[in-house]
Amino acid sequence: MQDALAMVRSQFGRTYWPLIGGKRRELSGTFASVNPSNPSEVVGVHGKGTAEDAQDAVEAAFAAFPGWSRTPAEDRVRMLFRVVEILKRRKLEFNAWLVLEAGKSWNEAEAETSEAIDFCDYYARLMLRYASPEPLVQMPGERGHLRYVPLGVGVVIPPWNFSLAILAGMTVAALVAGNTVVIKPSSDTPTVAAKFVEVLGEAGFPDGSHQFLTGSGAAVGDTLVAHPRTRFVAFTGSKAVGLHINQLAAQTQPGQLWIKRVIAEMGGKDAIVVADDADLDAAAAGILASAFGFQGQKCSACSRAIIDAKVYDAVVERLKAGAAKLTVGPADDPANYMGPVINEGAKKSILGYIEQGKKEGRLIAGGDAVPGLGGHFIQPTIIADIESSDTIFREEIFGPVLAVTKARDFDHALALANESEYGLTGALYSANPDRLRRGEDEFFVGNLYLNRKCTGAMVGCHPFGGFNMSGTDSKAGGPDYLLQFLQGKSIAERVL
Repeated sequence: MQDALAMVRSQFGRTYWPLIGGKRRELSGTFASVNPSNPSEVVGVHGKGTAEDAQDAVEAAFAAFPGWSRTPAEDRVRMLFRVVEILKRRKLEFNAWLVLEAGKSWNEAEAETSEAIDFCDYYARLMLRYASPEPLVQMPGERGHLRYVPLGVGVVIPPWNFSLAILAGMTVAALVAGNTVVIKPSSDTPTVAAKFVEVLGEAGFPDGSHQFLTGSGAAVGDTLVAHPRTRFVAFTGSKAVGLHINQLAAQTQPGQLWIKRVIAEMGGKDAIVVADDADLDAAAAGILASAFGFQGQKCSACSRAIIDAKVYDAVVERLKAGAAKLTVGPADDPANYMGPVINEGAKKSILGYIEQGKKEGRLIAGGDAVPGLGGHFIQPTIIADIESSDTIFREEIFGPVLAVTKARDFDHALALANESEYGLTGALYSANPDRLRRGEDEFFVGNLYLNRKCTGAMVGCHPFGGFNMSGTDSKAGGPDYLLQFLQGKSIAERVL
């Protein structure tokens, strides 16, 4: 891993141009991505795309769609298995890019690259299933079958926090289903995306099947979403941007022949409930891991701990002691549990929420930036005695800030957990099977975990996606996910 970090650092400052129609396009404007642990280090320089570039990218994808969609599913699957092998071979390299451009710890980077590999392998196998669907009931005198066919041109807009895994998952799901795509990565982590696009080319995905375009959401993203030839949008990011994309996609453009499909994974305000009969040590460990892994910058992160009054003080003491042991510093040092938050804007926003939280509750850990470090570092922060009406109970912070709330009893705890516009992940710690079953019935989230942390969904094991303002519950990494990128065609032939 140290060798991989050194190799990646040797590539710092290189320029990566957009890929449109199989050709690199040099642009007049550029922007830089930087290392959030040390913002003076330029990781990569990228072309600043324009609305015209975005239109060209969609048109190139549209032109390539007829040929790519007719490529046999087995051939597309073989290409995707080659992606799996390349990612396995280059795993430490991609880990290093995630450490240095996204600020992930060694462990978090390893988990993300592994998840990217799992997505590619799982969706390849899943496509073979959809290429040979279950037989239909046969009408007398007819032969009938169901085919799944691709949609068309898709726009893939991944987030910065899982700039490889979610990018890979959304992209290869669309491609292996026979669609062409335009990839528009986050401007915070575009180099990771550029490196993955190189992998697609090495694996044999042909020119035109995938376009790569960097630039701002206003100039590039909106044009891609609104283009009449865009058939679907796969997005992961904030609630505000997701709702904007959904609204924009719903506006039918001149010449548009379809209702655009939006696959959206948005925010979360995830809660862990601790009942009075729970294993308190396990509960505290699960809360800390869920709240402060990758600096709390996960839509699945625990940002609310809701604890029964009978064990509230005991759990708060465990959380305080556990937070004091968490090390914070540059992500390339494996001694650090937490690295930086993604950029200066995020740091200012999170610190603003912390100041608000100090007014609303009782600070028991952290509460400020980390002094003496040049990057975007914030202490793991825990604020107790928060009420459900308080700002830090209700709003997504996306940083290392945990709000702790006291519940009168188990019924009250479940009600507090559901008191949110989001519904992504949640966890419940209890030794009572009846309470666990009540959690299954009453805890309204897309991914519920019992007696374990609320982060760390595994491909194939925990299909991922949430309710309400958390998105369209698309269940990434689950058996139905590829249906988001396919449409069914029923064919009946009279037997003569």
